[in-house]
Amino acid sequence: MEGRVVYLIEGKRSPQVKSGTDIKDLSVPQLGVYLLRNLMDGASLPPDVIDEVIFGNTGAPAKYPNIGRVVALEAGLSEKTSAYTVHRNCASGMEAMAQGWLKIASGRSDLIVAGGLESMSQMPLMYGKEMTELFINVMKAKSLPDKLKALGSFRPPHLSPVVAIEQGLTDPFCGLNMGQTAELLAREFKISRVEQDTFAYHSHMKAISAQTEGRFDDEIVPLIIGKNLDVLLNKDLGPRADSSVEKLAKLKPYFEKKSGTVTVGNSCPITDGGSAFLMASEEAVNKFNLTPVAKMHDYAFAGLGPERMGMGPLVAMDQLFKQTKKNVDEIDLFEINEAFAAQVLAVKKGMVDQKIASLFGVDNVLGEVPDEKLNVNGGGIALGHPVGSTGCRLVVTLSHELRKRKLKYGVASLCIGGGQGGACLIENLDV
Repeated sequence: MEGRVVYLIEGKRSPQVKSGTDIKDLSVPQLGVYLLRNLMDGASLPPDVIDEVIFGNTGAPAKYPNIGRVVALEAGLSEKTSAYTVHRNCASGMEAMAQGWLKIASGRSDLIVAGGLESMSQMPLMYGKEMTELFINVMKAKSLPDKLKALGSFRPPHLSPVVAIEQGLTDPFCGLNMGQTAELLAREFKISRVEQDTFAYHSHMKAISAQTEGRFDDEIVPLIIGKNLDVLLNKDLGPRADSSVEKLAKLKPYFEKKSGTVTVGNSCPITDGGSAFLMASEEAVNKFNLTPVAKMHDYAFAGLGPERMGMGPLVAMDQLFKQTKKNVDEIDLFEINEAFAAQVLAVKKGMVDQKIASLFGVDNVLGEVPDEKLNVNGGGIALGHPVGSTGCRLVVTLSHELRKRKLKYGVASLCIGGGQGGACLIENLDV
């Protein structure tokens, strides 16, 4: 699509933390408000100039049915600022950026804040059908005897909870959970347990090196947490300095107990976190004296069988390269989300093996992505995967690393539960 140039002014993210731990009590809007304020203050923008706020989120709490709007208002933006929330499973944050790109490129908007938010800690336990119906019958009953009669139908098994996050990570079409789809790819493409554990180990080591060298410092906006607001959280808590292939090898398969190879150690952890980008047209850049860090050239989403959803980056990048007339060799850095080690390794195989590529409608192999270009600061296995945020988080990390290395082009890509892939191309302007 030809249109106006879309500039990325700045991208920021929160620390990413295993669910149920340090930031489990932060509401989803809280994860977005402080990021939005940081972007606005950093660009010295008044509260009434943002045309739209768009956030991706997958586990929307009932209390916040449109998280994008809640974030915009709580961050102090004008009531006239339009805001909404999008849901494309793992790529919700990238979907938010894609919609921002479309609106600016088409001339409908000039300034947009887009990103993703997820508190997987706060995805609820729910009552099953029997308990729900009991509550309904009690509420409908008009007299005390009728209420007691309705309560008399209660049985202890009615209290068995329905785990929302478990349901959300199971595909309703093929019936497989996400880990089982990774097991399928590992079997079909002969990806060994050792390969997976080795990949996971390197993810942790790269992330630990990045933390030690301060490579995440510019992209992370610290959070103040604790009962007395006396703790400054300024780094991801997932990377493990003590990780080793030997330790990972001791973990039992999690999704297929007898013959599986996918474990909690070579999979991404369930995580809380948020990310956001300030996006602008050239007119807005000039009007508000902004300094862009990158251009977002294009994006692509593509579908495939839900049972092999992990191959989504292969089909999405194929489409993106066709749209932008780029190829793998022209790309300086890749951020491909590590939902599972088996899944990323399968994508890498599909990029160089025509037999595999053909299974997914890719006519010509894309080419090899060297290890020194892929997830150079570690990926989802070490850093975590807050589902609604990751699509944007990948672009945030990519833009910062391109700047640090004085490199030009970067591609962010990820698989999407339900059988899709997403990808986008950005160009660093500080070269």
